[in-house]
Amino acid sequence: MEMESTKLLIVDDLPENLRALNALIRGEGRAVFQAASGEEALALLLEHDFALAILDVQMPDMDGFELAELMRGTDKTRHIPIVFVSAAGKELNYAFKGYETGAVDFLYKPLDADAVRSKVNVFVDLYCQRREIRRRVEQQEATMRELHAAQDELRRALHMRDDFMSMVAHELRTPLNTLYLESQMRKMQLERGTLPALDSAQTRRMVERDERQIRSMIRLIDDMLDVSRIRSGTMSIRPCDTELLPLLERVVADLETQAANAGSVISLNASHNVSGCWDEFRIEQVIINLLTNALRYGGGQPVAVTLSSTPSQAMIEVADHGPGIAPEQQVRIFEPFERVGGKEAPAGLGLGLYISRQLAEAHGGKLAVSSRVGEGAVFSLILPRQAAQSA
Repeated sequence: MEMESTKLLIVDDLPENLRALNALIRGEGRAVFQAASGEEALALLLEHDFALAILDVQMPDMDGFELAELMRGTDKTRHIPIVFVSAAGKELNYAFKGYETGAVDFLYKPLDADAVRSKVNVFVDLYCQRREIRRRVEQQEATMRELHAAQDELRRALHMRDDFMSMVAHELRTPLNTLYLESQMRKMQLERGTLPALDSAQTRRMVERDERQIRSMIRLIDDMLDVSRIRSGTMSIRPCDTELLPLLERVVADLETQAANAGSVISLNASHNVSGCWDEFRIEQVIINLLTNALRYGGGQPVAVTLSSTPSQAMIEVADHGPGIAPEQQVRIFEPFERVGGKEAPAGLGLGLYISRQLAEAHGGKLAVSSRVGEGAVFSLILPRQAAQSA
């Protein structure tokens, strides 16, 4: 890193004195600023941070002592060491007044070149040491801030891990318990020889319940695998010619039973079919996630799916009439393991919206939400119709 030049200020109303003093104190790594009056010096002092100021005592309008008093009265310049220079005789006792105004040294003309260089070198070294100490302190403070941020992130990650493990255990326990009870009941019937007593309708219902529980566990495992693929950059997108209206009709039909169990209905509004080049499986996954959330949070109210398009893009909207989403939560819900309502939220891992947004962006599209508290929520999946063909 390039080192910053050490800045020195010399103030004298006579140009020849400025040139002579400049020749004495200049050197590598130093920048010497010159001022011919107290007013010029003040302008430079407010603009730069100086390691040392060498002031001539006898100047018109504002002498060196007045300039020093002004410097000592300002926070920005109070710390700058001041060395006075004077051609007046020692009998005037200017040195005493100079030290009273806060000077660190007082020099009489004609100047001793070696003495001047030696004194300036001392103050430059002190300034560089202070600057290095300040830099190290700032670096340590920045390191501490980064460390605290890392500790906070670690605590958050550990808390998220614990919550995640708890949610996974809960989500897997429910379908596993159902399957276990079903298997125990069949085992008992086999042992008693009463299994043939079950009619075909009862058997079909048992098989359907088993299938729903198995699908639930498979979907849970698929979500966790998708998060892993997204984070490792191995999520695959396989675009092909896709028609959205038949896809939506199929998904809505598949979720009719789930909607009925939630006391809701799903309507599909589309004036025409929309075709494009997308990964049909992944688009279906996004729509299922959106509809499942709408049924989960919709409070039993109807859910509407709308399909529309322009020549350049397709849009699918899923609208519910639930409690809505607060503005501060509308960004968080697209993060992994985030759920509206916190601990009071319905069951789920909080992965659906995160995966859905990643899938939308992988298609060159986007997934957005529009919501007001108490007025439900509308999730909009926007997909480019042309750009996706080169995926």
